[in-house]
Order: sequence, then C-alpha cells, then structure tokens
Amino acid sequence: MRVTWAHLDPNSAVMDFCEVVKGQLPSYNTGQMSLLENINSTADLRRLPLEQLETVADEIRQYILETMSRIGGHTGASLGAIELAVALHYAFDTPRDRLVWDVGHQAYAHKILTGRRDLLPTIKQYGGISGFLRRDESEYDTFGAGHASTSLSAAR
Repeated sequence: MRVTWAHLDPNSAVMDFCEVVKGQLPSYNTGQMSLLENINSTADLRRLPLEQLETVADEIRQYILETMSRIGGHTGASLGAIELAVALHYAFDTPRDRLVWDVGHQAYAHKILTGRRDLLPTIKQYGGISGFLRRDESEYDTFGAGHASTSLSAAR
C-alpha cells in the first residue's frame, strides 16, 4: 500500500516532518538554488570556488528533500552522502576518473551533479531514471550499484 496524506496520523512525527518539508521548501528554480541550477556536469562543479561547495551541498539537500517529498524515494541514504558526492566530483576528473558507489540509493546527489538534475522527479517512475546506478543511463555510472556491498564485485 502506498502511504498518502490520509493514511498518516496527524499527531505522528512522520506527519510533522512531511508538513515541514511541504510547507517550507521552495519550489526548484525559484532563486533559492542559484548555484545548482547552473551545474549541468561535474566540470561546472569544478569551476566553482571551494568556498561555494557547502552551498552547493545545501542546495542539493533541499532539492532532494523537495523532490522526494513529492514522489517518494530513498531519501535518508542520499542525504547522508551529499557532501561525499560533491567532494569526490570536485576532487576527481569524473567521468575520466571512475567512481564506484556501493549503494545506488546513496547516489542521488551524484545523479544531480552528473547532468540528471532535471530528471530527478522521474526517478523510479515508468520511463524515468533509475533509483540505482545504471551504466546505460550515464557515462558517470561506471558500475551498476544496487543495494549494499554490490561494489565488492567491482574491486580488483
């Protein structure tokens, strides 16, 4: 059963969280994500000064929360890996330098930074982008990561 607003107890912590997300996050591209809306590749990210990376991470977090609050998804795992994704794509010359993600659901920020930002609302939807990493979806997805520890098979 898919949980809808009608299924939530109005006194629950989940409902409180959903109301905060629903009521406080601005829509995407409203000027609140001025850095993120100009990042269409990791090369764009690397052109930013180091001092702006924290703001980029904040904007990614905001975008993931806004999007997942509308469509559902594995929010927690991705929120925990935002700074990691920003740092790795900033420090390495991706896609030439290849990154292997262990858990696909931790890679939503990776997807956003690698040209799929505007496709995030289609994640796990028919015809949309995958909730996992898929080599046929992007040159940045060097390994088809699914659930935990799938990356071990990619180690040499």
